[in-house]
Amino acid sequence: MAKEILSMEDIVKIYRMGDEDQMILKHVNFKVYESEFVSILGPSGSGKSTMMNIIGCLDVQTSGKYTLSGQDVSKLNEKELARIRNREIGFIFQQFQLLPRLNAVENVELPLIYSKISKHERRERAEEMLQKVGLENKMKNYPNQLSGGQQQRVAIARAIITRPTILLADEPTGALDQHTGLQVMELFKNLNSEGRTIIMITHDFKIAENASRIVKILDGNLTEEAKANV
Repeated sequence: MAKEILSMEDIVKIYRMGDEDQMILKHVNFKVYESEFVSILGPSGSGKSTMMNIIGCLDVQTSGKYTLSGQDVSKLNEKELARIRNREIGFIFQQFQLLPRLNAVENVELPLIYSKISKHERRERAEEMLQKVGLENKMKNYPNQLSGGQQQRVAIARAIITRPTILLADEPTGALDQHTGLQVMELFKNLNSEGRTIIMITHDFKIAENASRIVKILDGNLTEEAKANV
């Protein structure tokens, strides 16, 4: 049986809105296993972004238990959470989040800057990651010299350079045209076939279908789990 990577047990998230408390996540239970490709599918306001922030250790639940790689995340301090975010989770964002003054290979190196890895090895690994995402001829290009799809590939290379436990992708095709978005999804499927665990947040059912499992969220409830048509 596949190893459990992530477990959310009875997760509740409440935000204070003026004089009222609003429950954004309502007793969510969710598990992810090694080498899965899971989509969390929901419309705007469904709670999917809040769920993503908790998964990514960017926010903490009001109640319930969140376990990542065997650690109860709620018991970690901010320094330990930062280490988890750097080592365990590879973030991929809708708007790429590349630094404009760094070229592609320098952007990919960034997560390793504060590690004890030598400059030579950092560069070697960054070049290897760019080759993996098909950008071996764009290493010296700056973000403004790359198309949207190429920028997202740089962002994916940056996310995988630390060899994270989970790739966490937030609307990764949201800023791309349909054709380019499908190319990025093929890259995700290739990475998953290599054994990488991927959690993708999206509002688009056609994009969600690229995953091997779809979890639907609506009004803070996980409403359904279904096999994607792949």
